[in-house]
Amino acid sequence: MAVLMQHPEIMEKVKKELSDVVGVNNTVEEFHLSNLSYLNAVIKETFRLHPALPLLVPRCPARSLTVGGYTIPKGSKVFLNMWFIHTDPNIWDNPSEFRPERFLDEPGKFDFLGNDFRYMPFGSGRRRCPGITLGEKMLSFILASLLRSFEWKLPQGEQLDLSSKFGFVMKKKKPLRLIPIPRLSHHVLYKK
Repeated sequence: MAVLMQHPEIMEKVKKELSDVVGVNNTVEEFHLSNLSYLNAVIKETFRLHPALPLLVPRCPARSLTVGGYTIPKGSKVFLNMWFIHTDPNIWDNPSEFRPERFLDEPGKFDFLGNDFRYMPFGSGRRRCPGITLGEKMLSFILASLLRSFEWKLPQGEQLDLSSKFGFVMKKKKPLRLIPIPRLSHHVLYKK
C-alpha cells in the first residue's frame, strides 16, 4: 500500500483492473484473484524492491560444490543478499525503478516459490517460507478489497516514508497511516 501511495498512476491502473474484473457493484471474491494480473505484478515488484526477509538469507550446502569458479566446502555458511540480487542491473533493467510491467510478460516465470534464482523474496528449496501460498492469496485478497472499497489519502501534514527497519523480517521504520474514504456505490456492499 505504501508503494502504491508513492505511485498514484500505478494505483489507478490497479483500481481500473479491479473495476474491470470485479465489476462496479460487487466486492472482491476469491475467484477474482487469478484474473488480477496487474495487481499480482504490483505485489511481485514490491517484493522485488522490498523483500520481506532480511537482506541476507543463510544457506548451508549439503555437499562441496563450485559456483562461479569458487569452491564452497560442505557445511559452509553461505549468505545470499536477496536485495542485491533483486536490484542487480545485470539481471533487471532499471532495477531501482518500480515497474510492475516487468512481471506481466511471463507471469508464471517469476513466482514466490524461489524456482528462479533471480527472484526469491521468500527463499528457495526446503528452507523457503512454508506459508507462501496462503500469504500470497491473503495479501492479494486483502489488498484488492482495500483498493476496491476505498480511496486512500495521507493525513494532512504527514509525509510518506518508505525506509525499512532491519530485523527477523523487514518492516517499515514508520508505520503507514492512511485515511480511507468509501468508494463503493452503495453502503450495503460494506456489510458483506
